[in-house]
Amino acid sequence: MSSINRRDFLRKSTAGLASLPALAAISCTTTPETTTAPVEQAVPTGPPYGIPVGLQLYTVREQCEKDFEGTLKQIAAIGYKNVEVYDFYGKTAADVKKLLDDNGLKAPSGHWLLPKLQKSLPKTIEDAKTIGCEYIVMPIFDPPERKTFNQFKRHAEYFNKVGEQCKKEGLSFCYHNHNYEFVKHDDSTIFDYLLSAFDPQFVNIEMDCFWVTHAGYDPVAYMEKYPGRFPLLHIKDLKAGNEPTTTLDAKVGLFAEVGHGTIDWKRIFKAAPKGGLKYYFVEQDYCERPPLESIKISYDYLKNLSV
Repeated sequence: MSSINRRDFLRKSTAGLASLPALAAISCTTTPETTTAPVEQAVPTGPPYGIPVGLQLYTVREQCEKDFEGTLKQIAAIGYKNVEVYDFYGKTAADVKKLLDDNGLKAPSGHWLLPKLQKSLPKTIEDAKTIGCEYIVMPIFDPPERKTFNQFKRHAEYFNKVGEQCKKEGLSFCYHNHNYEFVKHDDSTIFDYLLSAFDPQFVNIEMDCFWVTHAGYDPVAYMEKYPGRFPLLHIKDLKAGNEPTTTLDAKVGLFAEVGHGTIDWKRIFKAAPKGGLKYYFVEQDYCERPPLESIKISYDYLKNLSV
């Protein structure tokens, strides 16, 4: 109680008090009881490590084909800040950059297929830099490109050269896995072979946690075995009831929205810094509901995921 309030209290006291001196003595010697509510500690929430939730645009490829600009607006309205480009939909790299800027989006990574890299690597690098990418990713081999182990050997040698050229231009190069890299080779897998054959100065992995899991392997085990090799992650969930396989079987009924399947995302994200995490992207190859609805469900899960 302040001195002003104390004087006011004394002035307004009723006759029930014995005397002013007595009251003064009481007021000076009695410590008022105070009750302090316990301070509740805020529960940390996502997105994990404060990295903005990203989206691989392949998820909404049909919507982008019909209305690229409108789809980007809807993606941004959901809350996404990062996207990973997949196609330019007839636009130039400068056009794509403007659309991204207009919607408050960034594209730290993009996918370019092997034939594109082989035919026009300088143009690919130029386009990636125009868009603002930090990473160029080779996303998938067509079946004729992955028939034999010797093909993977040649790909690894070529990607080391691609990665070296990207590094000279201030970019990084990554290879995106599926499940077919987990077929056995000697006492290991082709995936392990690629990790050993890629020069880590020039080539690293965009780990698709779904395909590693669907192949019957553990993404966390790879992050621990090969620290720093997985700067990019693809985040999509696996529906229950699908047996492990190394045969590429992308189809409706296999994929779930993030947080609504069988994969333990908290465990994966806890290990992700050791793996070298820089960015991660939601991707759902096939959706059982409208894709824009699916990507919102995944976004809402990740934005609140505490690690």
